[in-house]
Formats: sequence, C-alpha cells, structure tokens
Amino acid sequence: MVTANGLPTLGRAHLAQLIGDGSFSSSDGRRVQVTARGSQNARALPRYFGLGRGVTFYTWTSDQHSHYASRVVRTSLRDATYVLDGILDNQTELPISKHTTDTAGYSDLIFGLFDLLELDFCPHLAGLPDRRLYHLPGMRSDTAAGRLLDHPINTELIAEHWDELLRIAASIKHGHVTASLLVQRLQAHPNRSQLARALQEYGRIIKTRFILRYHTRPEERKAIRRQLNKHESMHALHDFLFYGNDGKLRLATLDRQSVRAACLHLVANAIVAWNL
Repeated sequence: MVTANGLPTLGRAHLAQLIGDGSFSSSDGRRVQVTARGSQNARALPRYFGLGRGVTFYTWTSDQHSHYASRVVRTSLRDATYVLDGILDNQTELPISKHTTDTAGYSDLIFGLFDLLELDFCPHLAGLPDRRLYHLPGMRSDTAAGRLLDHPINTELIAEHWDELLRIAASIKHGHVTASLLVQRLQAHPNRSQLARALQEYGRIIKTRFILRYHTRPEERKAIRRQLNKHESMHALHDFLFYGNDGKLRLATLDRQSVRAACLHLVANAIVAWNL
C-alpha cells in the first residue's frame, strides 16, 4: 500500500504488526552538509560541518520501522520546533497517538501542545534526576510528595488563558497554522507573551506527570528506548544509502533538497517493506 504522497506504508501487514501496531513513533534529525553556493536555508554548525554549512533531514518513524513524514529544516532551530508537524500532517493509515524524541525534541510548550491535541508525548530526557517537578496549589511542602514536587504551578494564569489555549490547539489540528510556525512565534518572546507562559505552565503539569510515570514504570522506559533504537537503525540505513557526493548535498534550493530527502526516505521505506 502507498500513502497520498507516494511513500510505501506497512500498514496492517502481518509481519509489520509483530513489530508494532503503528501507534508509537519517534522523530529525529540527521545533519547533512550542503556544498552548493548560495543556499539560503543552510546554516553553519561547526560541530557537524566544520567550516562548512548544512541542513537537517528531520524524519518521523513509526514503530514498524517506516518513515511516515520528513522535512528539510534549518539546523539553527531546535528539533522541538518541528516535532508536531509530521504527526499532524500524517497521510498514512498509521494511527499515531504516542511519540518520543531525544532531549532536543522537548520543551514545556511541546508537552502542553501534545496534551491539548490528545497525544501522548514521552521524550527521552537527559539529566532526568535534575529535572524540576511541579505541584498544584495547596500541596503541603512538609510531606514527601511536597518535597519532591517543590515548584508551584500558576494555575490562575492557565485558567485565564484556557480558551486561547484550546483555540490554538484547534488551529494547528485543523491546519489553519503549522505547529512549527506557532511554536517559533511563542518561543520568540516567551517572557513577554502571557499566552506562551500559560502554555508553559500547563506543559509543566504534563511533564511532571510523565516524569513520575517514567520513574515508576520500567516497561515505559524500555518502550521509549526501543523506539529510539529503531529510529537510529533507520539513520544507519540512510548513511548506507546516501553515498552519492560523499553524502553531501550539491543542491541550493529548499525544493530540490526536499526532493532529495524524500527520495532517500522512499528508498529506505521500500527496503524495509521488501524485507518484511
């Protein structure tokens, strides 16, 4: 079976169902150097490109080892900016309801948006013991829970902007605005925007709930690590396939770079489908 954009999907294939039911996914970026002159979206990132510049091939991968979305994005923006785009633009039959990323794909805003969209966000967070945990008003600080959840949530700010939070969730869900554009605008001046602060406060409630669940459920930790390993295996497949021009892009425009990325991910999906 194929998707609306021509990408193969494993869907309800018997062997694919043994790997996963298609509801759990992950997203991550792979840095690619751009050697073409005049590329307006390429950015310098010495850690990956040395003295050169490049872009990020950002992909969304299901628990059936298949890509269901991809984008070419700027390396200067955090992965968290784009996390929701592929899920909301999912044109396959995969019933994505749960998603994981590494630490770069997380922010308090993203936790809040996922929950408002009735999706489960469960990133793999580095430095987890040092993460702040938050409590609702009225919790006693002299209890064990109060000492653990030692940062208060501003519930009044959430209540004041609740209708607006629901409105922005509906806007991105129905495609009136892309999630990445909205996140960029909210993150631009978070201290000046009351709406951004309200979404952060709400996200901190959801993040605290997730961290407590992560600590107490070993099966949750294993599932997250398993899905991230699947995504890393797809990156390894990309490295094997993308051998032309030594794995570098000689294309200057975003449109041509996006076609190259889509072709790479199409071939990777075809190989996965063939082996199943």
